[in-house]
Amino acid sequence: MLGFMLNQMEQKELEYLLKREMDEILHDFQDHRIDHVVKRAMEERYQILFRLFKRVASPQECSKYIRTKQIRHYE
Repeated sequence: MLGFMLNQMEQKELEYLLKREMDEILHDFQDHRIDHVVKRAMEERYQILFRLFKRVASPQECSKYIRTKQIRHYE
């Protein structure tokens, strides 16, 4: 297991970057031109980013980015 220390400003910057990346992925999920194989990879990437986000963000912020288990059109 690895660990690292962040100051408050670095934590906010990391939180901001993760939110931007997750927002972009969520937006791309709505694009029907993207192949289902690519969307599966996007889902995996989103889950990794979300796990990182949970470590630095408040529970209220995390709740905004929780993806529900729903039938995906690309599966």
